[in-house]
Amino acid sequence: MSFIAGEKACRWGLCLGLVLWVGQEGMPCYAAADDAAIPSAEFSGSLVKTVKGRRYQAQVFAKGDRLRLEYKYAIRTERGYAAIEIIRLDKSETWYLLAQQKELLVTGLDPDDLLPIRPALPGERDRILVGDATAAGRPTQLFEVQTDHHGRVERFYEWVDLDTGVVLKLVSQDREWSFEYERFRLSPQPAYYFEEPAGYKKRMTSTMPRGRG
Repeated sequence: MSFIAGEKACRWGLCLGLVLWVGQEGMPCYAAADDAAIPSAEFSGSLVKTVKGRRYQAQVFAKGDRLRLEYKYAIRTERGYAAIEIIRLDKSETWYLLAQQKELLVTGLDPDDLLPIRPALPGERDRILVGDATAAGRPTQLFEVQTDHHGRVERFYEWVDLDTGVVLKLVSQDREWSFEYERFRLSPQPAYYFEEPAGYKKRMTSTMPRGRG
């Protein structure tokens, strides 16, 4: 989602760039990378990630420390295909809904993947405000950010929503990788979107799904 973790396959949910941070009086603030603040905004959006010319699409729903991703194309797991992924930061778990098997495939969160949804990008070394801009039809501030993560130096352009602090667009300057919201809407999200479906059996796994790019 992961999104920031180099050329390896990314975990969509945790690398969506759902980076939001709200300081005093609702203004964005940039805390240290190990800050454990949890995003509080509720929203939905259509998100597109591009990796080396390939497009990956998902509908995203967010409610505090819970995320739901509905993929345009299902991802492959060891137990079958899943079109829905639920991320529960409060439990440090990711759930994949296997509708045909009526199973909930559960895996833990990768600490590296968890960083992008906290106040700073992983390994962030420098941040420069470029100026006002627009993304997903909303006013943003555009930043140039440099990171050094696991020995890899990388530069990004980052569009941060003025009202919420949500990152609406993130583009690598050093490789063919980006994500952006094509539609973004602030709205309350129903709690059941992020709960275990009735009648599903939980199954633990340590294997990451494939097919997310």
